[in-house]
Amino acid sequence: MDGKDDRNEGRFDEAKGNVKEAFGDMTDNEELEREGKKDQTKGKAKQALGKTKDAASEAKDAATDAVDNLKDRD
Repeated sequence: MDGKDDRNEGRFDEAKGNVKEAFGDMTDNEELEREGKKDQTKGKAKQALGKTKDAASEAKDAATDAVDNLKDRD
């Protein structure tokens, strides 16, 4: 899974968690509220993982370009 997929999944989990938490609050269902908060945390973590994957990919590409440029100079 690439960074974009992780970020999209994370946004979905976070939104789902917001809905669960709000519904749990409206119905006085503490368990559902906790599930919602857990989903939100999971979503934020997935988004962070996606951003990290993207940054790593960009760094790899930059390093590859730098090596290619050095090879071209020879």
